[in-house]
Amino acid sequence: MRTLTLRFIVAVLALLTISRLALAVWLWPRVQAAGGLAPLLLGGLRIDIALLAMVSVIPAVLSPWLGHRRLPVRLTAYWFRLCWMLYALLEISTPQFILEYDSRPNRLYFEYLEHFREVSGMLWQGYKGTLLAAGLAMLVAAWLARRLFPADQTDRPLRWSRRVIATVVVLPLFVLAARGTLQHRPINAAMVAYAGDAMVNTLALNSLYGVTDAAYRMRSEKSATDMYGSLPESTMQELVRTAAGLGATPPLDAKHPSLHAQQASVRRDRPLNLVIIIEESLGAQYVASLGGAGLTPELDALSKKGWMFEHAYATGTRSARGLEAITTGFLPTPAEAVLKLPRAQSGFFTLADLLGQKGFVSTFIYGGEAHFDNMRSFFLGNGFDSVLDLPKFSNPEFVGSWGASDEDMFKQLHDVLEQPVENPQFVVAFSVSNHSPWEYPEGRIKPVGESGTVENSVRYADWALGRFFEQAQKSSYWDDTVFMVIADHDARVGGASLVPVQHFHIPALILGAGVQPRRDARLVSQIDMAPTLLSLIGVDGVHPMLGADLTRQSPQRAIMQYGDNLGYLKNDVLAVLEPGKPAKTYRYRAARGVLPDVFDPMPVDETLAREALAHAQWASWAYLNERYRIPSGD
Repeated sequence: MRTLTLRFIVAVLALLTISRLALAVWLWPRVQAAGGLAPLLLGGLRIDIALLAMVSVIPAVLSPWLGHRRLPVRLTAYWFRLCWMLYALLEISTPQFILEYDSRPNRLYFEYLEHFREVSGMLWQGYKGTLLAAGLAMLVAAWLARRLFPADQTDRPLRWSRRVIATVVVLPLFVLAARGTLQHRPINAAMVAYAGDAMVNTLALNSLYGVTDAAYRMRSEKSATDMYGSLPESTMQELVRTAAGLGATPPLDAKHPSLHAQQASVRRDRPLNLVIIIEESLGAQYVASLGGAGLTPELDALSKKGWMFEHAYATGTRSARGLEAITTGFLPTPAEAVLKLPRAQSGFFTLADLLGQKGFVSTFIYGGEAHFDNMRSFFLGNGFDSVLDLPKFSNPEFVGSWGASDEDMFKQLHDVLEQPVENPQFVVAFSVSNHSPWEYPEGRIKPVGESGTVENSVRYADWALGRFFEQAQKSSYWDDTVFMVIADHDARVGGASLVPVQHFHIPALILGAGVQPRRDARLVSQIDMAPTLLSLIGVDGVHPMLGADLTRQSPQRAIMQYGDNLGYLKNDVLAVLEPGKPAKTYRYRAARGVLPDVFDPMPVDETLAREALAHAQWASWAYLNERYRIPSGD
């Protein structure tokens, strides 16, 4: 078994390296433009070793104890032959899959197994030559499997002391190899993504990893229809389009019914830069100008210089959900945020997707490691040109558990905006300091009580925000840039209600070039921000977003996903959808001071409940059917 295991590891690494090199040569113009061979091979080796460790750890650990016995050796040989054939099959089919889908094999590979008759017929009719070549290659792979992994080659027995030593050494080694890193999160596809070309990023994987990773991620694809019930598709589309103010015009594309043209309400000779600053866990409960605890004097001062929304609401309770709403305008679902889901890793609409068509250069800046929540893969696969995260920060002054301090992040943001570029810039900058365990540099603020508290972390985050805007207002880019400051979600979300609305209340502020100071008391959602910002920077476009351009209208509603419950707040009536239960509606009164929210039960508002269900169902429908995109036109 020891010999078999070593042979298996060496053989598979050779197979995958040769395959990756061949693919890189075939696709060399795109590989070269994305950064060349080195990051591709290094990332690929890390992924290959991690998956190999997972599939061979049991034989490796058991080999000192059972490697001299025939039955365990025979079973191990058959296991390695099976894995070898899976590796070979997926690598052999990769070139054709890339030609068809511009990606290594992914979830589509096994989804098509549900339609085996149709797919096999298609392959036979249109790809006989390819099938013949693949069949011959698989015969060679099968012959190699028998030669490389003989079922009768036993090891020499080891002494008991050596067996113990081998186990103590081998088990931690393979576990570490499977994790792929000494960091606190194990290796994943996002960790080896390095390019703005989604296809090139998949080359850094191997095809077996890509398929199994997609299968694993699909467990998070909960459907709102399964949980809350459904409406006829035509009714769903009509309700959603009407709520978005699109009901009076026919869809631009029948397959993408939310697609519509938006004309900017502000006309500009040249589009302005757009910067979205996303503040970690900064709920309205901390902001004095929103009735909170008064921990954000800098933000409160800035609110007098820009467009401050008094009643803005997050769509969820996690960072990925906030990023989803702010950068894509997508509605929340009971599934994971689309950043993590397999059908959204390329071709999914983002602001960067649209702005890239207008000549913008798009950058995502994050104080931590952008493979967290799959941010790197998602953004690079969907329109962003680059990701600047902690490993790329230059000499950060303070690094805590979650990454570099907010002031370090803002330094990177300032440096990016100061660079002389011909094209307008779109930058999303995401902070990390306001996160447990509440770490921040000393000497910036005067802590109240114990230093390591959320209250002091908020004070520091606000301090860093204020210092950045002091610098920005004196900069060369200030007069050409629109800024948005918004939270991803509130901190400490909880409560006895089905949807604790008060903990979805967040600050949202727009300021910068041409933005007049005002306080806006309308009820708005994170999904309304992207369409509004497009107007303010002077960009017309065609997009699928259902949020409102708040320079023109407001639907006076907010959508909130809280675990498996969905809240749909319109004016002062809240509809709540729960799995497997009838909808409930409440008259909602927001919290005042230390008093909690008030939810007065009322007879079910069937119209509002249907509207809520339509939005929940539409988001799952659009994701699962891949309709949230700008059609390529081919």
